[in-house]
Amino acid sequence: MADDVINQENVEQAAPTPAPSDHQPPALRDLAERARTYADAASSANTRKAYAADWKHFAGWCRREGLKATHPDPQITGLYITACASGTKSVGGRKNAVSTIERRLSALVWAYTQRGLKLDRRDRHIATVLAGIRNSHAAPPRQKEAILPEDLLAMLETCDRGTLRGLRDRAMLLIGFAGGLRRSEITGLDVSRDQTADGRGWVEVLSGGLLVTLRGKTGWREVEIGRGSSPATCPVEALELWLKLARISQGPLFRRITGKGREPGPLRLNDREVARLVKRAAQAAGLRGDLPAKDRPAFFSGHSLRAGLASSAEVDERHVQKQLGHASAEMTRRYQRRRDLFRINLTKAAGL
Repeated sequence: MADDVINQENVEQAAPTPAPSDHQPPALRDLAERARTYADAASSANTRKAYAADWKHFAGWCRREGLKATHPDPQITGLYITACASGTKSVGGRKNAVSTIERRLSALVWAYTQRGLKLDRRDRHIATVLAGIRNSHAAPPRQKEAILPEDLLAMLETCDRGTLRGLRDRAMLLIGFAGGLRRSEITGLDVSRDQTADGRGWVEVLSGGLLVTLRGKTGWREVEIGRGSSPATCPVEALELWLKLARISQGPLFRRITGKGREPGPLRLNDREVARLVKRAAQAAGLRGDLPAKDRPAFFSGHSLRAGLASSAEVDERHVQKQLGHASAEMTRRYQRRRDLFRINLTKAAGL
């Protein structure tokens, strides 16, 4: 149990800097605290949370198997990922997907690094087993459905324009689609620059549209969201209407609705609310009506908006890549699901 508690704390604190000591001069104590804050900022809160859960999972498995998790051991790690792939009782009896196993392994490497230790993923006890797991269990990625423009229009009609919640949801759907934004980027926006400590960006309404400044994994980037062809589908007008009627002039852009739906609260929406909104609106709009109602929500997520823009925007690929913030064109092509399907017919090109 001690391993579990101690290491869980190490993962969550994520600080390779020494803890401030009462014997240090005040200036050094202040620098140590600042260094710890910067170390925490090196990775996102979601990443740290996922890694903490993965470490807890590993430490629990070690405890049940009578092993120690305090020092990196490639052989033990190889046995652990084997248990995860096999779905043994000691890991909960459920087989982990290859992507989950790779994330758990990354979490172990990261956690040991924070303690000044090294777990070598290239060690044969890990690398060979992981290669075998990939060959045996890897499956094509299950991509969520892309929400296309006609789908989005149907979803917008399910949002009640006579309520604040409906106005907020319309603005979120349109901004998320037109900007090709991730769900955390949507909910992380503030009205203006430097307004909250947890903000991930801000918006500026200009004559030509909306300029969104975002803090991403590799630094800051700007996203241009142009005005729509009609007021009913314009993301900029939808946002301005939401801010005006909700009387929001600073702080988080998208917030919880309180007071029985009559006023916005001060708290920022959790990014999971974007996924819930997309699933709820897609269900209400009757998307994927060929499936049983209970199965439809699983086909949609917050990424469906992002994929929808990439799949429907008839522009040069480099513009879509820039909008989505992708480092490579290959990643962008994964999102362009329906747009390029059978666009090039090699069967006919070969003369058949």
